[in-house]
Amino acid sequence: MTDRLRYPLLALSLLILFAAIWAGMLRLGWRWPILLPALPISHGPLMVSGFLGTLIGLERAVALRVRWAYLGPLVTGLGGILLIFSFGGSLGALLIVFGSFILVLIFAFIVRQHLAAYTVTMALGALVWLIGNLLWRSGWPIYQVVLWWAGFLILTIAGERLELGRLLSLSKMVMNAFMVIIAVFLAGMVISLPLPKAGMRLAGLAMFALAIWLLRYDIARRTVRKPGLPRYTAICLLLGYFWLAVAGILINGFGQLVAGMRYDAYLHAIFLGFVFSMLFAHAPIIFPAVLGSQVIYSPFFYAFLITLQVSLFGRIVADLTGLWQLRLWTGLLNGIALTLFIGTMMVMVVRGLRVEGRSSA
Repeated sequence: MTDRLRYPLLALSLLILFAAIWAGMLRLGWRWPILLPALPISHGPLMVSGFLGTLIGLERAVALRVRWAYLGPLVTGLGGILLIFSFGGSLGALLIVFGSFILVLIFAFIVRQHLAAYTVTMALGALVWLIGNLLWRSGWPIYQVVLWWAGFLILTIAGERLELGRLLSLSKMVMNAFMVIIAVFLAGMVISLPLPKAGMRLAGLAMFALAIWLLRYDIARRTVRKPGLPRYTAICLLLGYFWLAVAGILINGFGQLVAGMRYDAYLHAIFLGFVFSMLFAHAPIIFPAVLGSQVIYSPFFYAFLITLQVSLFGRIVADLTGLWQLRLWTGLLNGIALTLFIGTMMVMVVRGLRVEGRSSA
């Protein structure tokens, strides 16, 4: 029964992603049909909690193979749908809070089974997501909550990369440096609540340090020399670390911003540059693992990656220089790159399922 949940839950997360992209285009200034009144203001929560939170929760549920773990992505997905359609008042936010609590329980279970630096780091990411969602549900403004949402994704990704770092036998000094960076990042998030500018700058400094640590010690530095999918994945990862460093520099320079083009620049350096570069890297692995299929690597993947990177660079330049039209068109290219990449992944997965079905018949 739980295996069958994978398909509708993944479809639900992708529906939320496409709604979030549409909302992002409206926020950029494209005069497209609004469709639903609350859609434009729900862009951030939909992208982070509705799509990425549901996808991460689903990935963990599939890996654990326990029924109760599927409750997390189910309720965050439903919460995202309620946000899109504005049903139930604040019920959508409440469901997302509950779903993030389930992810905390999942990682508590994982840490209890295997206590390690990488499991603790990912567990802290889940806890940070829960706290951020509680702040959001309690009425805190998005510009103060967004660091906690970013922290969820940064810590989750850092923990996953640290897990693979075991293959490199990292020294105790290197591991201690990693833990200090994570501690500084967490301290920055906490300090940002009473002292927004100081906390943001401290968190930005930690982001920059983490990016340098990952660029130096991640296994991608070795796998980038290998052909095919390993090289593609490594290039995505290294580009993601570059954007995390850029985000750290921007945040450290600007501190906390409420809105505006500079605010747009550092947010999208994190969420598009870092997070979605990671998604581009891992999608050929994550989607087949979730759906029980396979994706055959194609050099065409680079077309989506290059489109995303070039358009994001243009968008951040536009944000920093006030070039409104450039920001509008590069933002559109951001959305096109994400849509085409995810659509291509799903087509390839479906084809893989059909081929496997015919071979087993």
